[in-house]
Amino acid sequence: MSVNYGSKRLVVGAHYGLRDWLSQRITAALMALFTLLLLAQVIFSKGPIGYDKWAGIFSAQWMKVLTFTVILALLYHVWVGMRDIWMDYVKPVWLRLSLEVATIVWLLACAGWGIQVLWRL
Repeated sequence: MSVNYGSKRLVVGAHYGLRDWLSQRITAALMALFTLLLLAQVIFSKGPIGYDKWAGIFSAQWMKVLTFTVILALLYHVWVGMRDIWMDYVKPVWLRLSLEVATIVWLLACAGWGIQVLWRL
């Protein structure tokens, strides 16, 4: 008699979490590099730092594009983290779905506000 253990077992594996883990690290690194770039621009600028200085830093097209990219990275970073928190700690499906929808709405509103501020400069 032959016993074949696991022949009908569907293995989904932990590799699904690898994408989220890696995206968290990549977006965090991008945001850290952006912060260092921004700090360098502020530290090496001459004179008092006011609205004109900040508007000058963000007025260049390359800086707007980079800031837009970092805003998108921040949104994805937050989404992955909050989704994992909701999945891990909120067990009722209706409540978890409601929290996920509320998170998406909040993140889209924050993105719209951030992009509006950025492109007004």
